[in-house]
Amino acid sequence: MTDLALAPAERLLPSGPGGNAGPGLDAHLDRHGDLRIPTRKDPAWRAGILWAVAASGLVGRGGAGFPAVAKWDSVAHRSRRPVVVVNAMEGEPASAKDRVLLACSPHLVLDGAYVAATAVGASEIVVCVADHSQPAAASIEAAIAERRRAGTAVVRASVQRPPGRYVTGEESALAGWLESRRALPALRTDKSVPVTIGRRPALVHNAETLSQLALIARHGPEWFRAMGTAEAPGSTLVTVTGAVRQPGVLEVELGTPLVDILARAGLDTELSAVLLGGYGGAWLDPSRLSTPYAPGPLTAAGGTQGVGVVIALPATSCGVAETARIVRYMAGESAGQCGPCVFGLPAIADDLEELWAGRAVRGVLERITTRAAAVDGRGACRHPDGASRVVRTALAVFAADAAAHAEGRPCGGHVAPTVLTLPGPTADRRVR
Repeated sequence: MTDLALAPAERLLPSGPGGNAGPGLDAHLDRHGDLRIPTRKDPAWRAGILWAVAASGLVGRGGAGFPAVAKWDSVAHRSRRPVVVVNAMEGEPASAKDRVLLACSPHLVLDGAYVAATAVGASEIVVCVADHSQPAAASIEAAIAERRRAGTAVVRASVQRPPGRYVTGEESALAGWLESRRALPALRTDKSVPVTIGRRPALVHNAETLSQLALIARHGPEWFRAMGTAEAPGSTLVTVTGAVRQPGVLEVELGTPLVDILARAGLDTELSAVLLGGYGGAWLDPSRLSTPYAPGPLTAAGGTQGVGVVIALPATSCGVAETARIVRYMAGESAGQCGPCVFGLPAIADDLEELWAGRAVRGVLERITTRAAAVDGRGACRHPDGASRVVRTALAVFAADAAAHAEGRPCGGHVAPTVLTLPGPTADRRVR
């Protein structure tokens, strides 16, 4: 542990890492207390909650880090009443925080959704849970039904089950699926204009963002800012996996050094790198593990907070191999509508797999670098950007290994099993 260590946060989950079984409404109210949400227009309440969210500094926990209150402004004064969309899709295979939240604290997510819906005058709440996440869907459906029976459901809420693919959770793709059952990201040059569903503006928030909102509505911005740093207030959920004894979801105070987050998960081995932010994130050299876990410091160190994923890669594994697996997976998860994804990502994956096997042709490292730069920023969504970032950081962090692989001398770890959470075909892929 370091001198910068901060106390474990215990705000969102019932009892530390992973939480408990999903609490009922009575247990939820015992833990968090009542929450006053007006059932009729209340300009004073609305002004108060808008001020509180702005003063809290809450930013979205879904990966983009967009100020939460700015989204509200974009939908609040439209000609049609908006719909609030709870994005609990968790298309990132390495993340489990949405599933844990919905299983352990479903009423906290609903609290936040009701607050947001009332603040912007929404007529409906739609909770989106991937079609393969049945326990999470059952938990939130039970919580909605319990509120309906108790007469505390201030806005109509329902659950939808879009296909559990990586790009489906992208805001415009999710809105597209809810409208037409086609999950295709849209090119949006002006992100201040909200996505729409059937001509209604949609306020799309990640499940954790809404949970944080529920706590701010209860306790105020000063309470929220009592944790974290001035630039990154509050706590956040992090899925920690890889070379740790207790993989799972931790709630941590923003600003906690990475080394302390890993220690809480039971790190007890030498690392070759850490993957931050998920499969569209960045590799970080283990020499930077004293970096505070917050957007600014992580970016300055070459990492990213992203969707709240920390994967510890042991020294016995091969970073080139793991990066090849990630890019192959990302290539397969494309929506298939833009050239950078359809052609660029598979080509990069092919090169990386040849590099992994130690049979790459001359100039492969330069070609990978050129191809990664060519796809960056050219898709309708940020899917190819994430893959490009993973590749760029891999070639920097694993530079010595990549050079050896390119010379036909793959490292000993290139035949090691993956430490990543990936669908079967990608995880089982081996060099031959």
